[in-house]
Amino acid sequence: MSHPPYEIDQLISAKSIAARIEELAEEIRTRFKDTDKLVVVGLLRGSFVFIADLVRELDLPVEVDFLEASSYGDGMESSREVRILKDLRGEIQDRDVLVVEDIVDTGFTLDHVVTLLKSRKPKRLETIALLDKPSRREVDIKATWTGFDIPDEFVVGYGIDYGQRNRNLPFIGKVRFT
Repeated sequence: MSHPPYEIDQLISAKSIAARIEELAEEIRTRFKDTDKLVVVGLLRGSFVFIADLVRELDLPVEVDFLEASSYGDGMESSREVRILKDLRGEIQDRDVLVVEDIVDTGFTLDHVVTLLKSRKPKRLETIALLDKPSRREVDIKATWTGFDIPDEFVVGYGIDYGQRNRNLPFIGKVRFT
C-alpha cells in the first residue's frame, strides 16, 4: 500500500519522553511495591520501545509478556473491530499485571484487552499508555497512568508506525501530509 507524501514534525522530544517515563516508573513502583513479580504485558507492536524503556526504570521483579491486538491494519483509522493476533505465553491468574499500550485513541483495543485479561483473574491489573487522545474516545476507558495527552493528530515514532515506517524515530512526531 502506497502512502501519500508526508513530513513529520516533532511533537514530543526524546528527552521529554525519558523524563516522563522516570516519573511513571516511580508511581508504578509505589503501586506495586509489595509484588513478588509484576507481569508487564506489552501490546504489540507499537509499545515495544516504551516497554523496553519502562521496564529498565522499574526497580521491581518483572516478567515481560506480549499480546498483539489489532484494530488498525495499515490504515489511519480504527476499524473498531479488535482482533487478538498473538496471545500471552504465560498465565496471569493471581498475578500482578501491568498492561502497556502505546496510544489510547477510540479506546476499543484497550477496553477489549482489559476485559479479556480480567477474565483470567489476575490479582491486580493496571494499565499505562504512553499517549492518550481523549478527544477521540468512543469507549469509557482510561489508562491508570498516561504519559502524555495529545491532540487528535496522527503520530509516529518511538515504536508507533504509519504503514510499518517511522517506528525507529526517537521522538513522537506528528504526520503532516504534503
